[in-house]
Order: sequence, then C-alpha cells, then structure tokens
Amino acid sequence: MHASIRSEVTEVAELKADSFGRIALMRGDAGLFVRRDLAHVPLWLRLPAWWLARREARALRRLDGLPATPPLLRWDGRRLDRGYLDGAAMHQRPPHGDRAYFRQARALLQQLHRHGLAHNDLAKEANWLMLADGTPAIIDFQLAIIGNPRSPWMRLLAREDLRHLLKHKRTYCPDAITPVERRVLQRASWLRHAWFATGKPVYRFVTRKLLKWEDNEGQGPKL
Repeated sequence: MHASIRSEVTEVAELKADSFGRIALMRGDAGLFVRRDLAHVPLWLRLPAWWLARREARALRRLDGLPATPPLLRWDGRRLDRGYLDGAAMHQRPPHGDRAYFRQARALLQQLHRHGLAHNDLAKEANWLMLADGTPAIIDFQLAIIGNPRSPWMRLLAREDLRHLLKHKRTYCPDAITPVERRVLQRASWLRHAWFATGKPVYRFVTRKLLKWEDNEGQGPKL
C-alpha cells in the first residue's frame, strides 16, 4: 500500500458528481490527489457504488503505480483516493494526427493486459488522458476485470480494449490505421454483439430513466 493521506486536506475543485459518488480534486501534504467519496450516495445505490469503488481499488492495487495510471493512495470503504495525473481528457485535448500518442497508447494498453487487467470502459474518451507532456494515460478502473492474461476470456476482453482504442485512432488519426488494425475493427466479437443486444439497452434504461444522467456516448457529461 502506498503512503496514506492525512485527514487535513482541502478541496480544490469538484470534478464530477453522480449517483455513484462525488469526485473531487484535493490537496494534501504530498500534493494533489483525486478523491471519490461515497458519503452522499443514495441509500439504494450504496451497495453498487461501493462495489464499483472496490473494483477500482483492486485494479489500481494490481497495477501498483504503473506509469500513466493513477496510483492507489487509500481505500477505506467510503473514500477512494488516487494519484492525480496532470492532463486533459481526450475529447478536451483531441490527438488529431498524433501518431506518437496512439503508438504510446497501444504500448500502455499492452502493459495493462500483461498485468492481467482488462479495463472494459475505454470506449469513453473521458477515460483516456492527454498528459501535459503529450503522452497518454488511462483512468477510471471501476469496470476493470482481473484475471490470467493468457486465458481465452481475458484475451477476448483485451481485444475489446484494443478495438476501442483503434476506434479513437480511426477518429483522430485515420491515416495511421494499418491494414491489420482495420481488420481488427471490422471483426466484432460475440461479446460486442451480446452487449448491444442485451446489456446496452438495460444500461441506457438504468442510467437515463432511473438515474437521469448519460455520458454522451463516452465524451463525458453533456453541458
């Protein structure tokens, strides 16, 4: 476990607030960090909110400070503190024509998968950062799955992670798509078909009808 955060901290800015918690940029003795606080989650959503936060804590602990991912600082069952990465979301600082960004993003993704972790939410541009030095980073591991990287299931999830990255590359750097990458994009897995046939309609109903929010198809909350 990384060094703990002292309780004497100040809030710098609210980053996001929804039914599953409030995320804020905080400042402590060691500098800036990000806190997910479940204190104000409605009672009927506390169990899934806790479950998602615990998944993120497990994933960050698994990565153990892998560069370009946030280190886990603390998880006490109510607050999750993670390291701050100085950057902007992909849709805020689009990597138009940036071949180096996507080359480095693919290498980063391969490191995640070698650690036995599939992110499972990389279709969202908000989960890809452009750091201050122009390199990529990945955040928000609430839906991450841990397993044997050589297993068929984890290999399938890793392929889906890659497909989502290649979709972003096709959007922002289409001239750099290789023939092999184009074939990966064209071959949708049974998992994707199952998600669109069953999971996504349920997801949209829960988020839009019950929780009254939507993620703008991955680009973050609508203004």
